[in-house]
Amino acid sequence: MSSLVFANGDPMASLGLGTWKAAPGEVGAAVTAALELGYRHLDCASIYGNEAEIGASLERACAAGGLQRDQLWITSKLWNDCHAPEDVRPALERSLADLGLATLDLYLIHWPVAHRHGVMMPKEAPDQLSLEQRPIAATWSAMEKLVRAGLVRHIGVSNFSQAKLAALLAEADLAPEVNQVERHPYLQQPELLAFCQANAIQLTAYAPLGSPPAGATSPLLGDPVISTIAATHSTSAAQVLLAWGIACGTAVIPKSVHPQRLAANLAATQLSLGASELAQITALDRGERFIDGSFWELPGGPYNLANLWDEPIGGA
Repeated sequence: MSSLVFANGDPMASLGLGTWKAAPGEVGAAVTAALELGYRHLDCASIYGNEAEIGASLERACAAGGLQRDQLWITSKLWNDCHAPEDVRPALERSLADLGLATLDLYLIHWPVAHRHGVMMPKEAPDQLSLEQRPIAATWSAMEKLVRAGLVRHIGVSNFSQAKLAALLAEADLAPEVNQVERHPYLQQPELLAFCQANAIQLTAYAPLGSPPAGATSPLLGDPVISTIAATHSTSAAQVLLAWGIACGTAVIPKSVHPQRLAANLAATQLSLGASELAQITALDRGERFIDGSFWELPGGPYNLANLWDEPIGGA
C-alpha cells in the first residue's frame, strides 16, 4: 500500500479507516475486520464517542500476537471545548486511555472553533469562544508540548483554510504536518492542496465518497463521469473516488462497518487511473461542501461560513 512519508521518515498509509459515524456496538467489529484485512491506519476522535471500543479491538488484535503497535498509525483529535492550553494534555490523555495506547502517531486540532470547557455542541452564542478569546496559537503551543513530552509523534489540524494555516505557520515552533479536510471530486480545493504540498503539510481527505444526509446516497457514487470510469476498470464508483484521492497525493479515510465494503475500499489502493481519466475527474470540481460548518453558526455567535473558511459566503 502507498504511504505519505513525513520529514522524519514515518509513513502513514494512504488509505485509512475513518470512524466518524461508526456507531457504538459496530465500530469495534469494523476495526477488527479492517485490521484482519490489512488496514493499518485508523482515524479517530474523542467527539466520535467510540474510542474506548476501538481501543478494546486494538488490544485484542495486538494480544493475538500478529500485530505490533509500530505497524499501526493511530490519529485522534482535540475537541473544541479543550482549546485552553491547560486542557490540551488532559484531553489527549483521555484519548490515550480510551484507545489503550501510550502514544499517538498524530493528534489534530479538530476545528478552528472553540467552546466553553465542557460544552460538546454549543446551543447558543455564550457557549462559544471566539478565536480572539481562545487563540489557535496558544492551543498550538500546548500541542507542541505533547510532542516534546513524547506523547504524540506528529501534530496537525483539521478543517483549516489556507489563511488559517499560513497564520499558524508564522507563529508555530513546530509546523503542522497534516491538515485533514473534506475533499472529493466536487470539492477539490486545489489552492489549499498546493499550499499544503509547498509547506510539507500532508493532506488527509475525509468524506472522500461524499457525506450526504442520513439515508441518502452520495451523488458522487452516481456521477456519470465516475460511473463510466468505474465501468472501464470493472470496478466500483467508490473505488474510483478513493483511487483518485490517492493519485492526488493525499490520504483518504472512508468509513465503513461492513467487511465487504472494507475489503473493496482497501482494493482501491491497487487501482491506477490514466491521465485522461484524472483530467475528467478534475473537471468535476464545483466547490460543493457536504459538511459546510453551518452548525457552528449561532445567532450572535463569533462563527459564520465566511470567517470559518476565510472566504466569501458561497465560495469554494
